[in-house]
Amino acid sequence: MTVLLVVAKAPVPGAVKTRLCPPATAAQAARIAAAALRDTLDAVRATPGVTPVLSCAGRLTEAEDAAELTAALVGWPVLEQRGVGLGDRLANAYAEVAAAYPGRPVLQIGMDTPQVTPARLATAVRRLRAADAVLGRARDGGWWSLGLRDPRHATVLRAVRMSTPDTGRDTWGALTGRGLHTAPLPMLRDVDEWPDALAVAIEVPGGRFARQVAAVRRTLVPGGRR
Repeated sequence: MTVLLVVAKAPVPGAVKTRLCPPATAAQAARIAAAALRDTLDAVRATPGVTPVLSCAGRLTEAEDAAELTAALVGWPVLEQRGVGLGDRLANAYAEVAAAYPGRPVLQIGMDTPQVTPARLATAVRRLRAADAVLGRARDGGWWSLGLRDPRHATVLRAVRMSTPDTGRDTWGALTGRGLHTAPLPMLRDVDEWPDALAVAIEVPGGRFARQVAAVRRTLVPGGRR
């Protein structure tokens, strides 16, 4: 059974989605992040045949919607992220999962793609069965998902510069350079800046994420109109 690893940051005002500010306030940005995380958790929970795990930076007890997030994570193993940079933290999360679930493949996603669906995740899990690795690139040059049949190969991430326009390309090169047969996943848009939030909210108009984006939009228009 594949481990579906969600790597996230506790949605604490001032610590997450700061590039949404302005137009969002720090508290509004944190509520958007909390909604994105909850929508992502729902998608993972509805994906058949996976074991969900959360790797989190920061304290969920200090987050927006802390009670709802805690309830949504009942039954989930929650790991604390360790390491200096993002590549280091990702590699450490994979290593912890590999130790806890020996022999299991790992598909990792973040909290920045609330448009992800159970069907899309199930397809990624199936594609990983036929490859050593799968990588879903993001439109900003990064990536939204990485799957490894042997999660110990995630050590390559320590040498990849994260959060750059070349991160997706460099990650692909690191995987193939290690001799791994790597298959692509569909490209998605990460939510980093306000135009991303607007575009993704249109993709999933019925989710919590879209409702929080709409709440910010209403504060920007006189009379509360969208």
